[in-house]
Amino acid sequence: MKKLGILALTLVMSIVLVACGGDEEKSSSDDQASGDLGEKDLKLSYVEWDSEVASTHVMQKILEEAGYNVEVNPLDNAIMWEAVASGEADASVSAWLPVTHKDLYEKHKDDIDDLGENLKGAKIGLVVPKDFPVDSIEDLSKEADQKITGIEPGAGVVQAAEKAVEEYDNLSDWEVVTSSSAAMAQSLGDSIDSEDEIVVTGWSPHWKFQKYDLKYLDDPKGVFGEEEHINTFARKGLEEDSPKAYEILDNFEWSTEEMEKVMLDIQEGSEPSEAAEKWVEDNSDKVKEIIGE
Repeated sequence: MKKLGILALTLVMSIVLVACGGDEEKSSSDDQASGDLGEKDLKLSYVEWDSEVASTHVMQKILEEAGYNVEVNPLDNAIMWEAVASGEADASVSAWLPVTHKDLYEKHKDDIDDLGENLKGAKIGLVVPKDFPVDSIEDLSKEADQKITGIEPGAGVVQAAEKAVEEYDNLSDWEVVTSSSAAMAQSLGDSIDSEDEIVVTGWSPHWKFQKYDLKYLDDPKGVFGEEEHINTFARKGLEEDSPKAYEILDNFEWSTEEMEKVMLDIQEGSEPSEAAEKWVEDNSDKVKEIIGE
């Protein structure tokens, strides 16, 4: 009987050890998954341009698909860069380089991780309706009341427009009038509807090229630079704190056409989160590649 008691005790202990081992293995697996995600609460900052509203909300949805809780914050251009560089925000997909955000990049490049291009083929310049009477900046004279309708003060495209006024002798009597991205687009639409002349600071990708028949004015002096690209950048330490998020941000890349589809949906009345979710649903295979599944 004593032997039977010992055997029974041994059997019970074995069962307990197996159960504990199973729990330990499951716990280890959970810890590994959690460690891959790291800190799950993330903040993305962006400048409130239509292009960056689209890309940031798409990135928010992609990161949420991977298991993160993501807050998105629209900020002034300079504050957006400062937020990531100081660690107040985790990342941004809104760096226009090498011209538009050149000064801000130079200021903060040692305090951020540049993850490279997420979109190629971007461009900035002076944009006019297709039937505008001139095709080059150097041919402007009295058109559009000698005004260039800009966006936010300090934006790279506005700085380039202000430089153009200085560089081109024929623009000596012209002025750059700053407003906001939304106000610029509204002025453009109103002028096209009323058949009035207008010159705006423009960039692509942008939904206005899908909605209106537009053209860039030639820039023989190269004030607005060559083709641009949009980069992703992250705060120092994000790779260690949230390694999977860092990987996803690094993997993110899409085309001008893809971005403009989201932008146009927003412009036509969809909430940014709805337009982004639609893109994520319609591009599930690509989203899986970005996440690394």
